[in-house]
Amino acid sequence: MTPESLLAAATNAQKQGKLPPVDQWNPPFCGDIDMEIRRDGTWFYNGTPIGRPRMVRLFSTILKREGDKYFLVTPVEKVGIRVEDAPFVAQDFIVRGEGAAQEVQFTTNVGDTVSASAQSPIRLTRSADGEPSPYVMVRRGLEALIDRKSFYRLVDLGVAHNTSGADWFGVWSCGTFFPFIPVAELTT
Repeated sequence: MTPESLLAAATNAQKQGKLPPVDQWNPPFCGDIDMEIRRDGTWFYNGTPIGRPRMVRLFSTILKREGDKYFLVTPVEKVGIRVEDAPFVAQDFIVRGEGAAQEVQFTTNVGDTVSASAQSPIRLTRSADGEPSPYVMVRRGLEALIDRKSFYRLVDLGVAHNTSGADWFGVWSCGTFFPFIPVAELTT
């Protein structure tokens, strides 16, 4: 399998005006290739950044996750790649409405748009030192790391809400509340 054959498959699917149905493809594993997606969303091939956004977008359309592993797939081939954190980065968002009815719609580094919802949740992890890493589900088990500036903007939208008997600080989108941190931890 070569990057050219992967691009040809992605281009063919994109011409049909939709994302390829990679979740329906289960081709044989052909091995790993030297491709990596770094935490900042930069794609590398053989140690060199892929500088063409259109090419990165095409590769992103044939990306599939199985457990903790990531693959580029076509109907007949599947190759493993490395992903440092999440495969995408949510670089911006817009807000429509307000309160519990507001909609937060993210745009990723590869051109996907997704509204945070029960089907595309926001989740937040915290490192041992408390540093937050926020994510939003984009498609088919593939998440985007929400970049720092967008996370700070989300925090500005945050409100306190009682969830499961505890007060949490978080954000609403599409009728779903996404908790970030217990309110009690904000005052300590």
